[in-house]
Amino acid sequence: MKTSTISRRHFLKGVAAGTPLLAYSLGPTVAGAAETSKPAVMGGQPVRTQAWPDWPEWRQSWEPAMIDMLRSGNWWRGSGGHVADFEKAYAELIGAKRCLATASGTAALLVSLHILGVDAGDEVIVSPFTFIASYNSILLTKALPVFADTDPETMTMDPDSISDRITDRTRAIMPVHIYGLPCDMDPINTVAQKHNLAVIEDACQAWLAEYHGQKCGVLGDLGCFSFQNSKHLPTGEGGAITGNDDKIMDRCHSFHNCGRAYGTSKGEHQYFTRGSNRRMQQLQAVMLIQQLDKLVRETARRQKNADYLSAKLIDIPGLTPVRLPENSSPVWHRYPFLYDSKYFNGLSRNDFIHALNAEGIPCSDGYHEQYFDGLIDKAINSRGYKRLYSEKRLKEYRDSLHDLKNNRFICKNTVTIHQRMLLAEQQDMDDIVNAIEKIHKRSADIDKKA
Repeated sequence: MKTSTISRRHFLKGVAAGTPLLAYSLGPTVAGAAETSKPAVMGGQPVRTQAWPDWPEWRQSWEPAMIDMLRSGNWWRGSGGHVADFEKAYAELIGAKRCLATASGTAALLVSLHILGVDAGDEVIVSPFTFIASYNSILLTKALPVFADTDPETMTMDPDSISDRITDRTRAIMPVHIYGLPCDMDPINTVAQKHNLAVIEDACQAWLAEYHGQKCGVLGDLGCFSFQNSKHLPTGEGGAITGNDDKIMDRCHSFHNCGRAYGTSKGEHQYFTRGSNRRMQQLQAVMLIQQLDKLVRETARRQKNADYLSAKLIDIPGLTPVRLPENSSPVWHRYPFLYDSKYFNGLSRNDFIHALNAEGIPCSDGYHEQYFDGLIDKAINSRGYKRLYSEKRLKEYRDSLHDLKNNRFICKNTVTIHQRMLLAEQQDMDDIVNAIEKIHKRSADIDKKA
């Protein structure tokens, strides 16, 4: 950059004399600097006015294959091969022996719970910091979702909190790779093996996430994925189950297809057994197949931008990016960090989020303590649950929800950024950093609503 030849003495002399040139060339710059340093929530100029990448993305190049499928009239999986083609391609991508496409991620969880033996009156240990579908899939099985605590550094299931929650009714552990952050699976699997428990990975936000050289979804007995509209591999709705045991996967196929015998399950029953319709449609499969390469490219971009962002944010007092298990690679369905208001002059998390949104940086809080929303109380006070569990057990269970101290901390202090923002250019990550630094510097001046 060219160095100015105007000395400080000449500058001051010019200002005192009211030099028109200086008044024109420097005055607005000083005023503009004041405006850009003032937080937008206080009337200053926002750091960013440009739009962020849209999500989901549609490409016209996908249309011919979809139109061909629609014109064929073979719209359900029983009359066409697109679903099977997707299952094969996704299994190869994940590194699984088998994949079963389902109607949703929730359907994948429900099928997995049933096939791995979770029944009414059983208990499943699950992460509390997750989307509500993890809770509901267990409740719909008429089992009890017993919550392990959350590791405050990783935001995933704390393996050390599992053993104390195991009872004679525990049948499975459901670790959730929330936000695409891999759980620390080795110690989780060790506990499961010790107590002969099934492990169902809720990988509904973790497509291509890795742990110790393997993809999430092949680290337990079964892995479950979602392809809902917000997901990295979207088709409006849709899901999948991945696994390496042919017998288990055949039984999953049978159950999700109205109980029709399939593969090795034909030896167990001639035609029908208990089952439900949890099938994926052909149209969904055609959409998904065409996005697999895109998923790989975009995952790499999110990872690169998230690494850059973490390296910058860790230097801002009061912000703590997540700690990842060794030899793991997240995929960042959301980019979360912990916020400490005392480093921002007492600015509450909600006020910080409001101020950051005003700067053109869309963000929100994380999950809250959903077990206090009423759905758990409604379940355990129902006629069915009172038949399945003793009054003493249900009271102990309800009281134990107050012991999730680390999860409460995470719920109260997490801020998240949407995955679509990580698809922008690297210099766009600087807008996020600059906006936070701006709020940090002027946090004492921002009105506190709380």
